[in-house]
Amino acid sequence: MPSITPFLWFTGQAEEAADFYVSIFKNSKITDVKRYGEAGPGPEGSVMTLEFELDGQEFMAINAPSSDPQVRSDEFAQGKIALFVSCKTQAELDELWDQLSEGGKQLPCGWIADRYGFAWNLVPEGLLDVLGGDDEERSQRAMRAMFQMRKLDIDELRRVYNA
Repeated sequence: MPSITPFLWFTGQAEEAADFYVSIFKNSKITDVKRYGEAGPGPEGSVMTLEFELDGQEFMAINAPSSDPQVRSDEFAQGKIALFVSCKTQAELDELWDQLSEGGKQLPCGWIADRYGFAWNLVPEGLLDVLGGDDEERSQRAMRAMFQMRKLDIDELRRVYNA
């Protein structure tokens, strides 16, 4: 069974919001921060995603640049909650992708707007290994490849990373 994590969508204030939430709830902390590299689409060095816990509940947040032409306000908006689904296998991701996108809309970078208007980010296990690997050049190459995908393909991302 895949794990499901609430995913908060921001257009620039993810870190500020997470710091604020963590300051309010006991037993809370920021557990990981990923920053945009030269491949963008956000300003290099700015926060791309972060993970945090509020009293033990895991959350993720993203700063989606409002200037990104792939992100339209009718698909996502500041302050929406999306659901992040970490899939153990590509087959599991493929099945969920087909089911959740039925009657909805397939969007870039593993995102789906389902038929009810909720956003889902289906991510294969191992994605952060290629996007946040020790070799910045290889990670940025994988990031650029991911930006060209709708449904994420971990084998292709690993191939690009290792090329």
